[in-house]
Parts: sequence; C-alpha cells; structure tokens
Amino acid sequence: MAHEHIFNKVDHTLLLQGSMWEEIREICDDAIHYGTASVCIPPSFVKRAKEYVGDRMAVCTVIGFPNGYNTTEVKAFETKNALENGADEIDMVINIGDLKDKRYDEIEKEIRALKEICGSRILKVIIETCLLTEDEKVKMCEIVTRAGADYIKTSTGFSRAGATFEDIALLAKHIGPGVKMKAAGGISSFDDAEEFIRLGAARLGTSRIIKLAKAEEGTGKGAVEGY
Repeated sequence: MAHEHIFNKVDHTLLLQGSMWEEIREICDDAIHYGTASVCIPPSFVKRAKEYVGDRMAVCTVIGFPNGYNTTEVKAFETKNALENGADEIDMVINIGDLKDKRYDEIEKEIRALKEICGSRILKVIIETCLLTEDEKVKMCEIVTRAGADYIKTSTGFSRAGATFEDIALLAKHIGPGVKMKAAGGISSFDDAEEFIRLGAARLGTSRIIKLAKAEEGTGKGAVEGY
C-alpha cells in the first residue's frame, strides 16, 4: 500500500499535556506536507491552529478527554466552544461508567446532543475498547449507529492500551450503515497502519506514522514514541 494512501487516513495527533504551540505548529506543517486527513490537537490550541492552517488542513479536537465522565452539559459547551474556535471535527469520549451501568439511553442521548451541535461536521465517538467487554463493544456499535455519529473510535491512547486488529474486526461486524471506524493509540508502523485499513478503518489516530515518514526521508530523528 502506498504511503500516500495511509497518510490521507491519518489524524496527525498531539495531545500530550505539556504540548507547546511550537510543537502544534510543527504537526500542522507536517500534516499539510504529507496530506493527512486532519490534525488532532487539544481544544486550547484550536483557534490558533485554525488561524494558522486556514483551509489547508482540517482541525480536529477532543471533548471530555480522556476520561469521558464530564457531564453532558460540559461536553456540549466544550463542543460549541471548539466549533466556534474553528474545529472541523470533534472526537468525544463516552461516559464509560454509564456503559458499565447499562445506562444506554443516557449514552445515546449524549451522542445525539453532540451530533446535533456538530451538524454537518464530523463527530467521532471514543469508546475506549481496552476497558470494555466484547458485549459492551458490540452494544456501543448499536448505540453509535442509532445516535447518528459519523465514526466509532477505539481509544484515547491514554488508557491501558490502544487499538487492536481484533477490535477493529469486531466493530466492523456490528456498526451500521454510514458509520466509519477510527483506530487510535499504539499504531507504530506502516504495516500496522496498512492492516487497520485493510480491516476497514477509515481513519488512524497516530503521531508515529508521520515521524516514521520523516525518519525515512532523513528529516526526523526516527523516534516513534507517542500516541
């Protein structure tokens, strides 16, 4: 698979707590250079990043991140604020405790509320697969489909583990028509990226793929640590 085909599915990501503007600007430049799908950055950088990239690159940000246990009202405010600041795409984290408590209607209502705010903009729903049973993953496929979100996303990259091939294969069997998949967290090689795409992932949340590309070209240090 050509690297370019992988790049255009990447949400080039930097969500570390100590991230500085210089680093955010660098990933924006890299995203434009390599033609990624978006940059995925903390909400506090959205306005500045969108002013910097303009129409050259989509800006994605995270809501209720990384734990998901903010109230729906807080997530709604975060989403509105992010969109007002120029965000093109929203990645929200579900309330995992609600899922464990089988409060399925509450989870669906929350996703619906945020999708209504997003309108035509893309909403991705992070379910944190490493914390879920197989039945819970299947249930979230049903909920995300009914709620009208655009993507189901495996992971924040900040919990016990990230995306696995097995989880993407499982989600692919149970999501409804029109729902896409994003694999995120721990994607550390082009071979991994290619396999996730082969299994049906339409987006990849990763910082490592672009680092690898830069290392191949001799423009980076070859480090692959990160989301």
